[in-house]
Amino acid sequence: FRIMAGKVKWVTDIEKSVLINNFEKRGWIQVAENEDWNFYWMSVQTIRNVFSVETGYRLSDDQIVNHFPNHYELTRKDLMVKNIKRYRKELEKEGSPLAEKDENGKYIYLDFVPVTFMLPADYNLFVEEFRKNPSSTWIMKPCGKAQGKGIFLINKLSQIKKWSRDSKTSSFVSQSSKEAYVISLYINNPLLIGGKKFDLRLYVLVSTYRPLRCYMYKLGFCRFCTVKYTPSTSELDNMFVHLTNVAIQKHGDDYNHIHGGKWTVSNLRLYLESTRGKEVTNKLFDEIHWIIVQSLKAVAPVMNNDKHCFECYGYDIIIDDKLKPWLIEVNASPSLTSSTANDRILKYNLINDTLNIAVPNGEIPDCKWNKSPPKEVLGNYEVLYDEEMAQSDGQDRDLRGRPGQSTGAKGSRARDSGKPVLTTWK
Repeated sequence: FRIMAGKVKWVTDIEKSVLINNFEKRGWIQVAENEDWNFYWMSVQTIRNVFSVETGYRLSDDQIVNHFPNHYELTRKDLMVKNIKRYRKELEKEGSPLAEKDENGKYIYLDFVPVTFMLPADYNLFVEEFRKNPSSTWIMKPCGKAQGKGIFLINKLSQIKKWSRDSKTSSFVSQSSKEAYVISLYINNPLLIGGKKFDLRLYVLVSTYRPLRCYMYKLGFCRFCTVKYTPSTSELDNMFVHLTNVAIQKHGDDYNHIHGGKWTVSNLRLYLESTRGKEVTNKLFDEIHWIIVQSLKAVAPVMNNDKHCFECYGYDIIIDDKLKPWLIEVNASPSLTSSTANDRILKYNLINDTLNIAVPNGEIPDCKWNKSPPKEVLGNYEVLYDEEMAQSDGQDRDLRGRPGQSTGAKGSRARDSGKPVLTTWK
């Protein structure tokens, strides 16, 4: 059984060594570039080339790759929001109780992404929204970049106009004239621990979109800012206050190279259970799982569900001080680089467990298998949602009739979290 390593664009040597060590541990052999390949661990650009019509390349049944061809429907910031908005409208048309709104016209269950507009296309819509609350702060992000590159905060319309001029664009009409950005309402009341802002990085593995089958990795982590948070407008330019990306925080004077400014998810749970209570904490994580499943359902109809593909996504979630979780973005290539010793162990295990589900028992890949591995190979993954099982159990129908009540994994009534929690289905 051979693997492809030579032709892959590796982000860092550390990532390469973690993967290769992991392959060797499983008894897989690394071979030279001129050999045949079975398993592909590729960059997103390589995936695009493989599935490009121009290349004429076709994967055989024993070839598996680690991205879906159009993964960007979920992982590009603008397309993710567009697909979630479309999903909401479709549920509304169907009369689904999941699309219910309150008296102010706000979604009760599907309000999990901050108000977002695409620039330059939605500039006029953004201005209209901005003027409803002129004191609000907004965050601008380039659609196709990662690691905090190109991000900045604004609280005045004049700052947008300056950005436009700096970008050598005189108007907001032509989409092709400049790089697309998203502008989102900034969550200025984040939950703070030790006075510092943090977000959650959670790993979610999707083995198939139709039917949807996804797994949650239990060993996610929190990423903390190195500088205490303040909503003061005088600190809008201080990215050490506002952005949790390690790529940014590691350059701060207060960055700790031992723990890397990270907490495990289990530590966060323990902290919240001791300060807010177990029931409230469980409700929060139910809602996070709910958000993840709904985001995947939103893109499932448009995703190219190629049988050769699986994907491990990096979800970024921010929790506000009311313990409401918000989906910020989804990463197609979450970093495998280790910033600490614990990080290396976590990511090594993440790769191992991901491969055990994608290719059970280290056998020769077969893209025709049913992609439902036995429980003993899941490792630190747990089934987050299995559409086939949910439909066969009849729970989908049952839940839609009773929004606001969750059904446990064995059909028992779970705690009432105030919204349907599809994610407890196993």
